[in-house]
Amino acid sequence: MTIMPDPINWSLAIPYYAAALAGGYALGAIPVSFILAKITGHGDLRQIGSGNVGATNALRAGGKLIGAFALAGDFAKGFLAALIGNLWGPDIAIIAAAGAFFGHLFPIWLKFQGGKGVAVYIGIIAALYPPLALLFAAVWSAAAIISRYSSVASLAATLATPAAAAFWNQWQIAELTFFLALWTWAKHAGNIQRLMRGTEPKIQLKNPNAP
Repeated sequence: MTIMPDPINWSLAIPYYAAALAGGYALGAIPVSFILAKITGHGDLRQIGSGNVGATNALRAGGKLIGAFALAGDFAKGFLAALIGNLWGPDIAIIAAAGAFFGHLFPIWLKFQGGKGVAVYIGIIAALYPPLALLFAAVWSAAAIISRYSSVASLAATLATPAAAAFWNQWQIAELTFFLALWTWAKHAGNIQRLMRGTEPKIQLKNPNAP
C-alpha cells in the first residue's frame, strides 16, 4: 500500500500564511473613512449617522467627495491585499484578502469597531476575478435604485457574488466570498432591524449638513 504524501508542507507554508494574514489585517485596519472625516472637520464617524466607520457613513457626514475618497480607500485595501498576496499564489491571495476584510471590520486602532466591509469586499473580488466586481456593481446599483437603501443593495450584492463565482467555477473565490458575505450580513444586523421597523435612512446624495 502506497501512502500519498501531503501536497502541502505545513511547516513551510504556515509562516507564509501567517504573514499573509497579518499583512492583510494591517492594511485592512487602516481606518480610511474615520481619518478622512476627522481631517476634514466632520468629526468622529462613530458619533455620526449610523455610527459606522465606513464609506456610506462618510458620505452622510461629509458629502459626495468625502464619500468617494472613503470608498476608494476602502476598496484599495481589499484590492491591494489580494493583488500583492497573489504574487505568492492564489492561497496567499485568499488569506491576505480575508485578513484585510477582518482588519476593516475589527481595526485594533479603533478598539475593534470598524466598518461593514462592503467596499473592501468589492476590492477583493476586483483583484481576484474582475467579472465578479462588475456583477457586484450591477446588482448593487439595481437594488439601490429600486430600494434607495444602501444596506439592501449591499446585502443583495454580497448574496449574489458567491453564487456567481460558483456558476463561473471559481470555487475558491466562491467559498471566500460566501464566508465574507456571512460576516457582512452579521455586521448589517442593525440595518436589517431598522429596515423591518421602517427607520433605516435612505441614500442621500446631498450633504444634509450643508447650508
